Amino acid sequence: MKKNTKNIHIGSILEQSVEEQNISLERVAKYFKCSIDDVEKMFLDKSLDSEQLLKWCKLLKYDFFRYYTGHLILYHGISTSVRKQADKNMQGFFKKNVYTVQIKNYILDGINKNKFTINEVMDKYNIPRTTIYNWLRKETVIDYKLNN
Repeated sequence: MKKNTKNIHIGSILEQSVEEQNISLERVAKYFKCSIDDVEKMFLDKSLDSEQLLKWCKLLKYDFFRYYTGHLILYHGISTSVRKQADKNMQGFFKKNVYTVQIKNYILDGINKNKFTINEVMDKYNIPRTTIYNWLRKETVIDYKLNN
């Protein structure tokens, strides 16, 4: 399934998933207690109600909310003003392990294949330099252990 985390069209993603899993539209319509036309309209919708999306997640056994989480992590990182305010409040802003494995792999593959530089990743996705270097260091250690 092709993932576009910048411009999410959840209807087409759902339609693609239904086709990949060979689920009939009749079964989907019966599950949602609606007509096949209503199901096809959902496929045309750019966004869906969270309750409907949750039902889709259960039917197709996949967490479609990940698209939105990935979008938030990649394109709307924590701004510096929010970080400063969190530091002042001392209630903390816990940001450990907010990057999914898929995001880490995407970024590391891009860096390793020279698709983009570390500075480009920092600018585009607001990921701290130390985080990127920690990922690279851990990846190197894992590769070393696997090869020896």
